[in-house]
Amino acid sequence: MNTKFIKMKLILWISLIAVTGVASFASIHLPSKKDGKSEILQAGGYQIGDVVGNFSLKNVDGRMISLSDFNASKGIIVVFTSNHCPFAKAYEDRIIALNNKYASQGFPVVAINPSDPGTHMDDSFEKMKERASSKGYNFPYLADESQAIAKAFGAARTPQVYVLSKSNGKFTVRYMGMLDDNPQDPAGASKFYVDEAVSNLISGKPVVTMSTKPIGCAIKWKN
Repeated sequence: MNTKFIKMKLILWISLIAVTGVASFASIHLPSKKDGKSEILQAGGYQIGDVVGNFSLKNVDGRMISLSDFNASKGIIVVFTSNHCPFAKAYEDRIIALNNKYASQGFPVVAINPSDPGTHMDDSFEKMKERASSKGYNFPYLADESQAIAKAFGAARTPQVYVLSKSNGKFTVRYMGMLDDNPQDPAGASKFYVDEAVSNLISGKPVVTMSTKPIGCAIKWKN
């Protein structure tokens, strides 16, 4: 067989492998359209220093809870979370602990579930009521059925936290992102972002770490 022809076939074969390899790499590492949409929503929502607009959502006890209901507070810890997400479950006890620690100091937790129950039935309102009861939630657990509030905040994942401080009757974003730096193991956490932010705000100090990248389940948006 012609040596030149063999070399050409070899070059084509190597090129095909390279292209296939790149395509495979892209399919593994590039974000999906849903992930990309989540990140766009995150970038387009509230940023540090923004004033949050009032909202009203249904609590698991059937009452409507509004941001304005917390005007007597120094601020609130807004946590976008869900029933089905393993990351949200891993942080659940830590969220309860945050409320136990800071509600009495003027920074209660308000949990909001933006997850589409059509995608995960565990996130239905009935399942939310069951979860709040079984875990003894001592804070509101609100259903964002239209997902409008999650989009307004720019939430992309569960759990994702926004620490708001109140001044002159307005709630302002002071921190956004992760609760701490170890989703899997509470005992292994070394940076407690929300705890630090709230503690500093209560003490009249500036928040040092104002934002971190949230780690959790991507919010499934309704069509």
